[in-house]
Amino acid sequence: MMTGKESLLTALGEAFLMEKGTKIFYAEAAEKAVNADARKTFDYLSEWEGQHMDYILALYKGIVEDWGIVTFEEFKNKVETHSTEAGIPLKDLQGKIDSYCFTDEMGALTLAMEIEGKAYNMYRKLSENASDTNAQVVFREMMEQEVKHVNHLKELRVKLADVYK
Repeated sequence: MMTGKESLLTALGEAFLMEKGTKIFYAEAAEKAVNADARKTFDYLSEWEGQHMDYILALYKGIVEDWGIVTFEEFKNKVETHSTEAGIPLKDLQGKIDSYCFTDEMGALTLAMEIEGKAYNMYRKLSENASDTNAQVVFREMMEQEVKHVNHLKELRVKLADVYK
């Protein structure tokens, strides 16, 4: 887990991995969703996490074009991630997704809200602890993105509340 004391490049790499993990979670949630609104929301959030990955990639590339002998593009395509942006191990989430079987998307929604809330808190702490002012700006931007995700999930909760009365 990041502390905020990492170099900007290390922090961007770690943030990229966590965004990728969350993207995978949302893609799997969308695939298993029965409710059309839930499927659409989870698909959208998965794409949004992909945009976060692209944002982080662009920031990284703006600083340095390659990572040793491996380019960031190669890193992006080949690296395996093991956690979400909330620091929750991806294997734990996959088990939870499977156990819900999505007869009720409210379980996935609750888990998604937890992920986004933890991600917001993580980026807040990182922005407060970062010694690099550029890293502080990046982490604040990521906080704002997490707020948007939570708002999107709240909209889904209202839609699902009508379905699961």
